[in-house]
Amino acid sequence: MLNITGGASAGSKRHAPSARNKKGGATLTEYFDELETRDPEQRERALMAALPKQIALAKSTEGYAKTLAEIDPESITSRDALASLPVTRKSDLIDLQAKSPPFGGLNATPVGQMARLFLSPGPIAEPEGQKADFWRMARALYAAGFRAGDIIHNCFSYHLTPAGFLFDGAARTVGCAVVPGGVGQTDLQVQTIAHFRPDGYAGTPDFLKLLLAKADELGTDISSIKKALVGGGALLPPLRKEYAERGIKVLQGYGTADVGNIAYESEAQEGMIIDEGIILEIVRPGTGDPVAEGNVGEVVVTLLNEDYPLVRFGTGDLSAILPGISPCGRTAPRIKGWMGRADQRTKVRGMFVDPVQVDRVLKKHADVTRMRLIIDEDGGLDTVTLRCETASQDDGLAAAIADSFQSECKVRTTVELAPSGSLPNDGKIIDDIRKYD
Repeated sequence: MLNITGGASAGSKRHAPSARNKKGGATLTEYFDELETRDPEQRERALMAALPKQIALAKSTEGYAKTLAEIDPESITSRDALASLPVTRKSDLIDLQAKSPPFGGLNATPVGQMARLFLSPGPIAEPEGQKADFWRMARALYAAGFRAGDIIHNCFSYHLTPAGFLFDGAARTVGCAVVPGGVGQTDLQVQTIAHFRPDGYAGTPDFLKLLLAKADELGTDISSIKKALVGGGALLPPLRKEYAERGIKVLQGYGTADVGNIAYESEAQEGMIIDEGIILEIVRPGTGDPVAEGNVGEVVVTLLNEDYPLVRFGTGDLSAILPGISPCGRTAPRIKGWMGRADQRTKVRGMFVDPVQVDRVLKKHADVTRMRLIIDEDGGLDTVTLRCETASQDDGLAAAIADSFQSECKVRTTVELAPSGSLPNDGKIIDDIRKYD
């Protein structure tokens, strides 16, 4: 990673404990490294000092050569200057990668020198460089209470998409052993947890609930799990409360396959602390214009990374900057958390689903005139319903549509067949009605 400290590298003096006690008690808070408690102005100076080198690196790539052709990297030394550059969005990645596979020419390191290559639904390709903890998720694991010697049961997918390796690399950086559980096979997962007695869990918020329910059904003790770092979906308050009642402290990490860790919760649970290895902006959706602090807008990230130097990458996620610093003592700015999507693209059960994917499913079934994907939640678990306008009420058609959707989006759905003209004429293809408050 690029040096953003103005001195020592981002990995120096790692795992140094703080001497700060929590108010009203004697619980010691530890920090991953000294970067987390820097003076905010020092951090901002270091980030802005890193920008020119990062812009120059991006400009040297095939993908950014045209869009940054008129930009003098040495002039990009402030947030105002950064805001003058174009935003690259996920939809742009799809187009760029289709024209210039595999990474749209945005990679600075040759493809053959990467460690791993991934293809997420969309489809969007993502690289993993050779550096340890490439996605910088170790900081979030540490804040969630994981320490060297812990065992983590990792239920993020290791297949084609990077989430499994993202958390695997982070765990090994912290010094934890990893059980690569992956997804599915709840019976075997429960048996494995009972055998290895892991201290904690990493995975989507709702899959842990499924494992606990399966353990209850089988009469298997998996009570060794006392902490968890979850991502890939919203941790809704009822589900967090349910875990707490079982003695499991669950915190959230927020990141993407493209940029890795963006922000994470600490024990204070007051917003999400922005990662030290990125520059984050909140912009008005559909534009590149930063909004005032506190206003909701799209999360845009500039990645300080020598392998894949994304500049002003629009995640499509909505959030807002919170005032002040976290009570835990970490001094980086905070965001409110994931507040939905700036577009109709959404994440469900750890996977992104895009309107273009729903359209591909529609085109496979001539008897269907329109589709609307409805994302809701029930007891903290995501529910997925695909409503289809059709003159047919054939159960075989519904089953075929469900198979097509799972094949395209890697997510199971309930298919409801509806009469022609019954869906709202509001242009929505994906309707995410989950509550995030």
